[in-house]
Amino acid sequence: MKKLPIVALIGQTNAGKSSLLNRFAHKNIAIVAREEGTTRDNVMVRIDDRFLLVDTAGLKDPNDDFEAGIQDQITDAIESADLILLALDSSKYPNDKDKQIAKNALKSRKPVFLLLNKSDLGESLPDEEFLRLGIKPTETFRISATTGQGVKDLKGAILRELKDGKSSTWESPEATAEDEDARHPQRRAGATSCPKESGLSATNPLKIALIGRPNVGKSSLFNSLGQKQQAIVSSRQGTTRDVNRVEVRYHGRTLEILDTAGLRKPGKREVGIEKFSALRTLAAIEEADICALLVDATEPHSKLDQALAGQIIEAGKGIIVVLTKADLVENTDEILDKLGYDFNFLPYAPVLITSSETGQNVTKLFELATEIDATRHLEIKTSELNKILSEAVIEHPPAGLKNTRPKLKYIVQTDTCPPWFVVHGRDLGLLHWSYKRFLERKIREKYPFVGTPIMFSYRNDQPQADRDEK
Repeated sequence: MKKLPIVALIGQTNAGKSSLLNRFAHKNIAIVAREEGTTRDNVMVRIDDRFLLVDTAGLKDPNDDFEAGIQDQITDAIESADLILLALDSSKYPNDKDKQIAKNALKSRKPVFLLLNKSDLGESLPDEEFLRLGIKPTETFRISATTGQGVKDLKGAILRELKDGKSSTWESPEATAEDEDARHPQRRAGATSCPKESGLSATNPLKIALIGRPNVGKSSLFNSLGQKQQAIVSSRQGTTRDVNRVEVRYHGRTLEILDTAGLRKPGKREVGIEKFSALRTLAAIEEADICALLVDATEPHSKLDQALAGQIIEAGKGIIVVLTKADLVENTDEILDKLGYDFNFLPYAPVLITSSETGQNVTKLFELATEIDATRHLEIKTSELNKILSEAVIEHPPAGLKNTRPKLKYIVQTDTCPPWFVVHGRDLGLLHWSYKRFLERKIREKYPFVGTPIMFSYRNDQPQADRDEK
């Protein structure tokens, strides 16, 4: 198993750490804003499969339990790191906090690079002003995370340092080759797999996004799944702002868990960082293969939960409804009944009752996710599909308008993830929505496609007479 070294990015607030992480990743992963303290959780991203870069929150005095939790994460990142990057604003004189941060980093006996960020600005101070921090001039780099100045040289120095180093603490998610039946446990007669596109491949980890309202228990579940206190858990709403990630191994599979910010109703979102977080959450839905929609067992289910489910389905993603905080309620049967009523448009979505405090059914999420992923890659033979279509038409012929009635000729599957079917025929515009649901139900009777939407397109074929004229 290949191991990737960890590079920790530390420093005071507003030193440009998140901008530098985004520059390394070539995309916006961490939230960047002028407001200090934007980053609260450790944000980890893989850089070219060479190392893992961890962006930590800005170091502050632990004035309360919440701030102390942030500092614990930073300490953990330093202890786990193979290389430490200390970022400073080169336009400001180093103060006592900067000295203390540098002292703590050097005390770890790990290699430390000093990054003088914002060096493209005219107010940048000379290198001599930063010698008092105790970091060698040969390990000092002038960069600009905004323009990219010096970042290429910094990356080269990081790779050289890690190559010379001997320690590494992170396992790379490289899957082993398995036979087709083991890789596709839900294969059925008449169905074939789609291995080229499958999330089961070594290069494409199965991505599971935790979606829900604020304070529903996403970070607690994230920590339980990752078996690591990476996300901050707090009763304060809106704790998570960035999309946090952790990779785990499950039965030879690599699963990437995405912890997203809680989404409130659009009218209640604050301008600025909370709106950025909402966009990141929606982007996480698009990125994920499967979304776990978390619903709080202690609170009434809201229309926002239903709206989030609708966004997941519209994106064509797999879905698991996760009932959290089950340890805080006496009877879950009533809640499940209401859940079935609220989400009656998702009869195929499995419901998982969990408790992050007791660990109830937490790892069951992995099992469900892998099963759903297998069904999303099923390809049904055209002969099987047309047999289902013929039986459906005989059982319930489609209604029409006056003397015109839709004619369903044949059906083919054109895509997977999600499974997509195209129905060919004539006058299909007259098909009632209820008949379209009937066709979906008939397919699901033989191929349930648990936890995933299936999509349909209806294509009117040109009549033979019209084609002959041309």
